[in-house]
Amino acid sequence: MTRAYSNRIGLMADSPNFPAAWDQVVEKVKIADELGYDSIWLGESWGYELFTSMADLVRATKRIKIGAGIANIYSRTPALIASTIATLDERSGGRIILGLGPSGANVIEHWHGVPFHKPVQRTREYVKIIRMILRGEKLVYHGEIFNFDRGFKLRFTPPRTEIPIYIAAMGPKNVVQSGEISDGVLPVYWPGNKWGVMREQLDEGARIAGRPPHSAMIAPYITTIILSENATEEERAAARFAAASPLAYYIGKMGVYYAQMLARNGYGAEVEAVQEGWKQGMKGGVGAVSPELLDATSIIGTPQEIVTKLDQWVAAGVDEPVLAIPGGTPDEAGPTLAALMQALKG
Repeated sequence: MTRAYSNRIGLMADSPNFPAAWDQVVEKVKIADELGYDSIWLGESWGYELFTSMADLVRATKRIKIGAGIANIYSRTPALIASTIATLDERSGGRIILGLGPSGANVIEHWHGVPFHKPVQRTREYVKIIRMILRGEKLVYHGEIFNFDRGFKLRFTPPRTEIPIYIAAMGPKNVVQSGEISDGVLPVYWPGNKWGVMREQLDEGARIAGRPPHSAMIAPYITTIILSENATEEERAAARFAAASPLAYYIGKMGVYYAQMLARNGYGAEVEAVQEGWKQGMKGGVGAVSPELLDATSIIGTPQEIVTKLDQWVAAGVDEPVLAIPGGTPDEAGPTLAALMQALKG
């Protein structure tokens, strides 16, 4: 079976938000590069700085795309983000993808000290301004949030004047807007039986902007745990608990966006159960994650089991799946990545 999407599989690098063996992360990314994975994505919250780590990967790899997933739209100006990704794109030979998103009020206001104001409109203006700068236009812009009159221009010509911009969108307004202005979206914990809903919203935005349908790709971050072919029931149970832990945290402790998104998509009772479970602490929250909710938002299994579920999700609307890079050392992760790629190509 030929899977066209096998050439569009991305990976999330180990979270750079906490102290980690970064040299091992780099080695695993180099293995992914050699195996033919399409992209590698790095996140940012209140830990390691995003673009510094991306620069490390630029120097360590040859062909894999390197994504900012995501840079928030409050802590850096549009011009700074534009000049940063243009620089990285030059140094990488045109391999950078920019992911943008509002993050959340807690991080923006209590880490960066910036008011969390009009995130959807701010996203629109960031995308517009960044694209103007990358195209070498004079920065004369009058928006609701930003106003520029002096006509500054980027002082070098980037190798690409159109760098892909993906948006971390979950709310209906932001998803529709992403269909208007972006090259893709990076949803997290969007239920696997609702990809058609997201495609309808994106294509509505495309219609509003006069763009063709499917102008914006769906590139979800998917909690993924790859098991060996002879995994025991105990190992499967441990993997499901490990996958449920971040899901419970996002529902109960990462503001309201994820809980509201899941409730809108038919998982209101499951969300309420997790929130109720958190009253007994983290174990209570994780224990309250239902099998149905976990299966709708994650992929756990052997390489072939993962590919079977990916086939279903791609058929339902996913364009560019972004999977979790395997844990462990590079020597442990390498064979797992190779087995998954073999299953994808099989």
